[in-house]
Amino acid sequence: MPYHLRFGEADPLRIRFAVSPLWETHSAVRVLARPEKQGYHLPWMRRIAGAARELDLRPLHLLMPLRGHNPDFLYPPPLGPAAAFEDEIAAVREIDPALARDDFARALAETPGAADTVEGRRLLADPAGAVERLAELLRAAWEALIAPEWPRLRALLEADVAYHSRRLAEGGLERLLGELHPAFDWASETATLRVDYPGEHDRPLDGQGLVLMPSVFTWPDVVSGFDPPWQPTVVYPARGIGGLWSEPRDRTPEALARLLGPVRADVLCALAEPMGTTALAHLLGRAPSSVSSHLAVLRDAGLLTSRRYGHQVLYERTPLGIALSQPETD
Repeated sequence: MPYHLRFGEADPLRIRFAVSPLWETHSAVRVLARPEKQGYHLPWMRRIAGAARELDLRPLHLLMPLRGHNPDFLYPPPLGPAAAFEDEIAAVREIDPALARDDFARALAETPGAADTVEGRRLLADPAGAVERLAELLRAAWEALIAPEWPRLRALLEADVAYHSRRLAEGGLERLLGELHPAFDWASETATLRVDYPGEHDRPLDGQGLVLMPSVFTWPDVVSGFDPPWQPTVVYPARGIGGLWSEPRDRTPEALARLLGPVRADVLCALAEPMGTTALAHLLGRAPSSVSSHLAVLRDAGLLTSRRYGHQVLYERTPLGIALSQPETD
């Protein structure tokens, strides 16, 4: 049975996008246990292999069944559009132990025998202690697996939010939901978002609106099914994952480097998605001041445009910039 999220009169006015470092941490831990989800992320996996071996992720993996309930309180919908990891993990620690135990029991029940393992019994016997242990494990996973890559990941996620925010402004809610993922289907006659996902979940939004959250490590899946008291949310794969881990020099045509200079050509070719100066500087391994000067030249030459999004200025290629940055063909 697909999931159904039922909109009321006020809910379309309360749709927002959000980015969550805690969610990316949870999803990255899941990827390490799921070979079928690792394809795009092999360069990342090679980089973090040593750090991952130092972590005992089995308690988290036990609570990540192949299908069915995962403990919502460990990876709740984000508190705001760009919550900090510290704020998110603090909210995890504040959970009522009785609610945590219920979440543990539901997740363990999805995997035959999981509740009878040593770790399963430990989770159920002392939920307050388990919450603290799992929070510390999530912090260790964040610091080892995600934090070193967060500027790159955040740039991609924010670029996705900027793109889809513009699509929402241009085409409205129905077009946006139809484009986010093939698993989404908007039924205008009943104002219902249908999510093609195994399981049963039917939730009226009741004026809370809906959080739309792009994710890098969730690919290729979509995720929904957050139960009250959590904010109704759908998680979908962010755009541009295919080129996320490639180095800029790998996608810069040699002829373009001769024309513009290698650094300026790298800047142009790295902008496969809209990006701010700081994120682009991190991606290229260069000083923000240097990247900023190259961006200004490329914009003045008509190869880039810029626009403000929240607290930052995002740059993206013009049609001419796109044409020049295409890979060379024989």
